[in-house]
Amino acid sequence: MGESKRRQQILGDQYGQEEPIVSWLPITRAQSQQFMRWTSRGTWAAIVVLLSFWITLRFIGPGLGWWDLAE
Repeated sequence: MGESKRRQQILGDQYGQEEPIVSWLPITRAQSQQFMRWTSRGTWAAIVVLLSFWITLRFIGPGLGWWDLAE
């Protein structure tokens, strides 16, 4: 009997399912990688929004006469 069949008999229904990272936290490795991917995208989106807001405030705003930051 091959090793995979032996493992399948021992594990039963849990065969092929991912194990959680730690026993008391029901998060798998794939879920944690997906979380990291989404948080990285969200962080870069926030950086782009902040940078565009700063450029608008610093350069475009005074050019439109909203306020003058050069004083």
